[in-house]
Amino acid sequence: MAVSKLTVPKTALRVLVVDDEESLRHVLGLMLGRVGYEVSSARNGKEALGRLGGVDVVLCDIRMPDMDGLQFLDALPDGAPPVVMMSAYGTVDTALEAMRRGAYDYVSKPFKQDEIVLTLRKVEERERLLTERGALAVENVRLAERAGQPIDGFVSQAPAMQEVLRIASRVAPHDTTVLITGESGTGKEVLARAVHRLSARSQRPWVAVNCAAIPDNLLESELFGYVRGAFTGADRNHPGLFEQADGGTLFLDEIGDLPLALQGKLLRVLQEGVVRRLGARSDDKVDVRVLAASAQPLLPPRFREDLYYRLAVVHLHLPPLRERSEDIPLLIDHLLDSLAARLRLPRPALDEAARRSLMQSAWPGNVRQLENALERAMVLCDGRVLTSEDLPREVVRPAQVASEAPLAAGDLSIPRQTVALERRLIEQALRESNGNKAAAARVLEISYKALLYKVREFGLEP
Repeated sequence: MAVSKLTVPKTALRVLVVDDEESLRHVLGLMLGRVGYEVSSARNGKEALGRLGGVDVVLCDIRMPDMDGLQFLDALPDGAPPVVMMSAYGTVDTALEAMRRGAYDYVSKPFKQDEIVLTLRKVEERERLLTERGALAVENVRLAERAGQPIDGFVSQAPAMQEVLRIASRVAPHDTTVLITGESGTGKEVLARAVHRLSARSQRPWVAVNCAAIPDNLLESELFGYVRGAFTGADRNHPGLFEQADGGTLFLDEIGDLPLALQGKLLRVLQEGVVRRLGARSDDKVDVRVLAASAQPLLPPRFREDLYYRLAVVHLHLPPLRERSEDIPLLIDHLLDSLAARLRLPRPALDEAARRSLMQSAWPGNVRQLENALERAMVLCDGRVLTSEDLPREVVRPAQVASEAPLAAGDLSIPRQTVALERRLIEQALRESNGNKAAAARVLEISYKALLYKVREFGLEP
């Protein structure tokens, strides 16, 4: 087998290969050893659990005797190394289930050597960033407590954003429930994490769940847990996310997608501080602070009014980037610096045309879209200067449309003109994709759900 051209850092990861096939364990050991990794092996999940000490990452097969890969994921202790799953029988559902149970990534057999090495490099980069972010978070909290300022994480001089951060820093030390709203990409989870880090619960669990990412029939058991025999396949007791977050903070993202049937159960937890697992006959006491976020309005009849008021004891609304255009130059410089460090590339300059395009774009995907556009430009840039040609056409084209489109007579309102431009861009994206909303969302660089919301808001439904 040819040696990969990819190289690994001098301090290579220590990899544990878990597979019941001795030949595959041997091949992976040779393959990864040739490029500098330290490799050990185990025949099944049970054996692997006893060999996690000193391991940086686990490569684990799914189908194995005694304890398969999914059971191995469920049995992992706190602080276990990240796990990459492998399978020759992989399907999308299998991959999603592995990721839901905590796997970092998933590769299908047969795989090429470079594919495995690239996956391990991604794991290494993630662990490095988490370590650096952890150290920065501790320092930020220390400085914030001493100076009485909102924690870092947002680059902004806009008065509206500064007010949000001021209120967030005031409410953080208390156990008050907080509702964070704002469009996709405005930083709702970043703000929620900041509130948690500045709270007395900062050393206790932080548990986050996207209510839109879990099927309705699984969400109840995920949130509240279940007892053995509660339903087919429930072969053991399982604590829900509320119990896992006991003493800490539970972040409910996209709370607007919580099924109506579960909203009453959530309201009871917030009011009484108890949860009941599926199939259980008694309640369990939990001490959890709930932070919730939504990119869509929480309105009846889809959302209970009493739950809304219970969640929105403090309501923080993050303004979209188009409403704080004075922050775009600051964000560009900040993101170029951080991307250069993360991608290990020289920090480029921006030519005037590229900067003008970035300033004039409507940014329907907000800060996340801006960061993605700059990352793409840095990767594709041939020299030390970013030009308009390096930027995604979805960024440059709106800027051209904005500069060429006539203004409504006598209307110089930036918010109104921006909304009008946003509508035109969505209409154009839908036309070019022949009405395929998923394709249009990709072109617009916003989430599918955000596009559906905008389509309804602008009355663009056929």
